[in-house]
Amino acid sequence: MSEHVVLVDHSMLSEAQSTALRDLFDTEYRAEHGEWDPDRPYGYSPADVHTIVFRDDAAVAHVGFQRRVIRVGATEIRVAGTGGVLVHPDWRSDGVGRRVMSHAQRAMRDDPHVEFGYLGCREDVVPFYERTGWSRVDAVERHVSMIDANVTVTSAAGPILVFAADVPDGSDLGRARWPEGDIDLRGTPW
Repeated sequence: MSEHVVLVDHSMLSEAQSTALRDLFDTEYRAEHGEWDPDRPYGYSPADVHTIVFRDDAAVAHVGFQRRVIRVGATEIRVAGTGGVLVHPDWRSDGVGRRVMSHAQRAMRDDPHVEFGYLGCREDVVPFYERTGWSRVDAVERHVSMIDANVTVTSAAGPILVFAADVPDGSDLGRARWPEGDIDLRGTPW
């Protein structure tokens, strides 16, 4: 079985790549959330960039990110809002999650429009992100509701993690410090 990684802009997804991603996401989420829509995945913001690990023609892992300027306190920060992080159930604990994340982080570091990766997640997956170079921040987050665009949601409940994309190895926040203050995503979450 041959493994290869593809980094592709959302607008350049081929029909085969889109179908492979739909199969991956539907395997995990269809029963609870319905069919995957690449332009509005389960109400979240869509990715500008997809990092996909294929084994033969099957997508087995994905990390997506969307470039956006958000506000943190009084500071505007250029982020790669990260979402759609998923490994097929048959390939978990095989290192493929670390590999797909590593490729996505390299793309973030190579993107001059990205200062930080940014994501929200469940508490049980925080250790994975921390092992791959993400750091937890404590802040209140505001974002547009995924259900009603006229509603703003404010929360301090879920874990928020950042990745310093302008630091060569992503592990030293010495040059790139996450600012203090409440976070306004200026859109829906990822």
